[in-house]
Amino acid sequence: MTMIGGFIFYIVAIVLLLIVLASAIKILREYQRAVVFTLGRFTGVKGPGLILLVPYAQQMVRVDLRTRVLDVPSQDVISHDNVSVRVSAVIYFRVIDPEKSVIQVEDFMAATSQLAQTTLRSVLGKHDLDEMLAERDRLNEDIQRMLDAQTDAWGIKVANVEIKHVDINESMIRAIARQAEAERERRAKIINAEGEQQAAAKLVEAAEMLARQPMSMQLRYLSTLNVIAGENNSTIVFPFPMELIHLLDGKAGKPTE
Repeated sequence: MTMIGGFIFYIVAIVLLLIVLASAIKILREYQRAVVFTLGRFTGVKGPGLILLVPYAQQMVRVDLRTRVLDVPSQDVISHDNVSVRVSAVIYFRVIDPEKSVIQVEDFMAATSQLAQTTLRSVLGKHDLDEMLAERDRLNEDIQRMLDAQTDAWGIKVANVEIKHVDINESMIRAIARQAEAERERRAKIINAEGEQQAAAKLVEAAEMLARQPMSMQLRYLSTLNVIAGENNSTIVFPFPMELIHLLDGKAGKPTE
């Protein structure tokens, strides 16, 4: 009986030792860190690899350092020009300080999500609808900068923010379409007016050149007759000498006695 009792004692001791070793030995992957507390007080960050803890006296909290993707739910935003839109975004962030992410905030995922929603509404509410649609890169940078500044105390680094959708109601879409059509018509009229202005300037320039060389007008006259004669039509042209025109102009210009 004594031998059996001693054998049982050793078995129990070995089992207890294995349980203690199992609770003391921890293995962390490359992207994980352990925030260690000794009797409730923070004593350091360990990992990756094999770490040893004092059973029951030390506890650890695993922290993942990989980049996380946070899908921000659609938010109702009123733009600076009083247009109601629904905006959704996605945020990429990661933990850079495991100690702060565990001690300074209870749940950094929930906290970052709520902060992202309020920041999204706050930033976009300061801009017009046209800026939301045309300047997304600048708005993404503004949101990312504000979030990064506020989450720094939690040991969080916001790497990127992307606005996914800007949803507008149907009436506003029709108004934007009418505005775009009016803008295109305005540009067409301006281009047409500029073309007429340039054509008029060229005509004045051509008239000045013809006035400086009277014979050039005769050549132009003959060139026009050549064009008319080359067409198959029944047009009858009566040539009128240019010298006669100048003679008549000269007589008309003399004062009567």
